[in-house]
Amino acid sequence: MNGTPYWNPKVEAGSRDALRKLQAAKLRAVAIRAYDKSPFWRARFDDAGFDPTTVSSVDDVKRIPPMTRAEWMAAQEAHPPFGELLAVPKTAAIRYHHTSGTTGRTPLRVLDGMRDWEWIAECWAAGFWGFGIRPTDTVFFAFSYGSFIGFWGAHYACEKMGALVLPSGNMSTEQRVKQIVEMEATVVCATPTYAIRMAQTAKDMGIDLPKDAKVRRLVISGEPGGNIPATKRLIEGLWGGKACDTAGMTELGTIMMFECEHQPGGCHILEDHYIEEVLDPETLRPVPYGVKGERVVTSFGRGAVPIFRYRTSDLVVKVPHDRCPCGRVYDIYEGGFLGRVDDMLLIRGTNVYPRAIESIVRERPAIEEFRIVVERVDNVDEITVRVEVKDDPSLDWKAYATDLAKDLASANEGLRINVDRAPAGSLPRFELKAKRTEDRRPR
Repeated sequence: MNGTPYWNPKVEAGSRDALRKLQAAKLRAVAIRAYDKSPFWRARFDDAGFDPTTVSSVDDVKRIPPMTRAEWMAAQEAHPPFGELLAVPKTAAIRYHHTSGTTGRTPLRVLDGMRDWEWIAECWAAGFWGFGIRPTDTVFFAFSYGSFIGFWGAHYACEKMGALVLPSGNMSTEQRVKQIVEMEATVVCATPTYAIRMAQTAKDMGIDLPKDAKVRRLVISGEPGGNIPATKRLIEGLWGGKACDTAGMTELGTIMMFECEHQPGGCHILEDHYIEEVLDPETLRPVPYGVKGERVVTSFGRGAVPIFRYRTSDLVVKVPHDRCPCGRVYDIYEGGFLGRVDDMLLIRGTNVYPRAIESIVRERPAIEEFRIVVERVDNVDEITVRVEVKDDPSLDWKAYATDLAKDLASANEGLRINVDRAPAGSLPRFELKAKRTEDRRPR
């Protein structure tokens, strides 16, 4: 498409002032359309005294009340199945998707129209291009193509770019590994967990991926891992290719950030497609660069389901765009997603994040898989990390477990974290979003 490192050079290599003006114009347009077409947003804007025709700057987004997932779900339940958020007739939609792993009684449902999918592919294409993927690549998708949004948009982005796409559908892991090698795939898209699983399966099949495959890039998304240095190093070592982090949401339909080839320790935000605010989750006041807060996102591209100031529960730290030498004017989320407002575990007065545990576990190559179990024993909360380790007669399990428990405690304010050995093959493996935390405490 072009000889530059940018998918959209005019915006990505432009100026922050030009970007802010573009955001303001898009905000005004999508807000006016939402007011005219969506009963939910018309009522919400009226209640807040927000007139979308008065939008003149990006800061005007702050006049819209933040929306929570609970409010979205309540709107669906009041007017099933989609609520009154839709800004198009149901007959105008071409695709249906829903969230995976919802905590409600029903999933969060979304519809998309033709223009939505053009935009969804555009966002993915910007990310892929930024990571160095080109039309000459052969891209393998280790993805089941179900109702989960996953890599659907990335598939269409590759077609838009002109790359050869290899969809794997309902293949077994062994079949996927075989096709990656036989078709000389140069890019593999998977969750971090499944990238590790495929590599382990390849080893069992007698395949040395760094030598026998042609994979030079791994696009990993869908769960923490791509932003955890230890997990990324593990994946790159297993495959012999460079791994990058991306992140998207079913609510948005596509990615909102990507890691460029320079990999500055974080992901660029697609700011010509979104307004991304970082707020204190308690006060909902903006926090400055370098301070952790909750992502609150407004989307310019999803027309069927407009999104304004959606509270994502993702914890992030935003830093300025010039942190990266790539020249993009997009600001950066340092370290990608740093955890969740709502998945923090409170154990005996200590805040524990599963991501922090994974970062330590993944430093140990002997561990094949792990699971975090929280339970209440004699009125005391106990947390246990169950691990499967490789079959190695030389491993002194007692000393190994003691050392791992020491590292876990050191990273969690001295909290005692039990370590237990699980039988080989007993812990679940995942193709999509991994669920490695099991909280058994009574609620």
